[in-house]
Amino acid sequence: MAEKNEEQLQTQQDMNEMMQVRREKMKTFADKGIAPFGHRFEVTHHAQDVVEHFAELEGEDSDRKVRLAGRLMAIRGHGKASFSVLMDITGRMQVYFKLDNLGEEKYANFKLLDIGDVIGVSGTVFKTHRGEITVKVEDFELLAKSLRPLPEKFHGLKDVEVRYRQRYLDLIMNPEVKDTFIARTKIIKSMRRYLDERGFLEVETPVMSTIAGGAAARPFVTYHNALDMQLYLRIATELNLKRLIVGGLERVYELGRIFRNEGIDVRHNPEFTSVEIYQAYADYNDLMDVTEGIVIEAARDVLGTTIINYEGTEIDLSKVRRISMNDIVREATGKDFLSAQTVEDARAMADEIGVPYEQKHGIGGILNAAFEEKIEDTLIAPTFVTGHPTEISPLAKRNPENPMITDRFELFIYGRELANGFTELNDPIDQEGRFLEQVKQREAGDEEAHMMDQDYITALEYGLPPTGGLGIGVDRLVMLLTNSSSIRDVLLFPHMRNKAE
Repeated sequence: MAEKNEEQLQTQQDMNEMMQVRREKMKTFADKGIAPFGHRFEVTHHAQDVVEHFAELEGEDSDRKVRLAGRLMAIRGHGKASFSVLMDITGRMQVYFKLDNLGEEKYANFKLLDIGDVIGVSGTVFKTHRGEITVKVEDFELLAKSLRPLPEKFHGLKDVEVRYRQRYLDLIMNPEVKDTFIARTKIIKSMRRYLDERGFLEVETPVMSTIAGGAAARPFVTYHNALDMQLYLRIATELNLKRLIVGGLERVYELGRIFRNEGIDVRHNPEFTSVEIYQAYADYNDLMDVTEGIVIEAARDVLGTTIINYEGTEIDLSKVRRISMNDIVREATGKDFLSAQTVEDARAMADEIGVPYEQKHGIGGILNAAFEEKIEDTLIAPTFVTGHPTEISPLAKRNPENPMITDRFELFIYGRELANGFTELNDPIDQEGRFLEQVKQREAGDEEAHMMDQDYITALEYGLPPTGGLGIGVDRLVMLLTNSSSIRDVLLFPHMRNKAE
């Protein structure tokens, strides 16, 4: 332990010395009349532009000059010339600084630069003897002096704690991280485009509400001083979006942040992004089609194919299975829970196959427990599981042939839930009864049970058309399409424990 503390102390001392040297260079620039933190710089090209258009850019004519800006990631050579590396959002570009091109004063300024400095360069494009496309620098400007040294280049930034807490440093040092978040943006654009082209209207609903509804989850609680009232951060957008369907907006969706006061692991973050979609005069079958279309189109837009490789497993997103929860449990265990005449019968079946359950569970709750215990993790290929028990689906419409289950689906890929949807319950009497049952569960200590939303019942009493709805976990879709193992890898600023903890 003493040796480790001594090593940490030495590392901190070295860091302080390097930072002091950089601050002295910053003062030298200032003494020369050069602002260490510059101003606007007109960029005409990015690194990728130069590579893609090299043939037309190569030459010494003045009208072929390029202007790039970015961060210095390497400085090679300390004499009268240096081949250095400039990095921008599109990639890296070799830049050539030479005393004969810049002149003594400008080249002396170049010698004051450090790895990590942000600069702008202008010059002409050529190819070296080794065939590397390069910009011959004729002039440059210091745009931001880096006062802290970057991590040592051969080891890079590997500490996940530092990577997540200092995402800006992660983006600088690990180019693949930047690719992940560019892909995330493309996925979200693809989802919006898919829905917009099919007549869905993007809307915005409140983030704070007097009631936390639309999902079984524990909410974050806040307080509004002026109104002297307690508010909840939304755990879903569902109930407000269905109010809009009542109002005549036949196809709506909202893509935004959801907040749930729950645990953190590789698949869960207290705030996450979802898209919820509602279509009047449709049912859960229509929304399964929409879900499938969104996932497949996003894969094609970002990857150019529906075949992905996730954590070493090849999955074809276009090959989708649809099967009821009871049928898939029966396939795997031989137990038909919906045939049980009593809760005791269902408990006996669960005991026989080693499925744990709670005393509050009815037949439907035990069926769901069997699914989660025996089936969920095995669903690697895309699978829509339908027919969820009414007991665990307080907002879904009952199946007309079997009132014990609802017209609901969940999409599983690689053993993880990606989407949840159903034919919406539009009977206000049935809905009020289910809310009252949820209230009883809440009073019995279930903090995730629904609150009573009387205004939502009022809205239903005006008439909610037959409607299909769904929610897709955007972060989980991004994880899938970028081969990311943790939700923290696809959130720019994931929640972390306090350092002291």
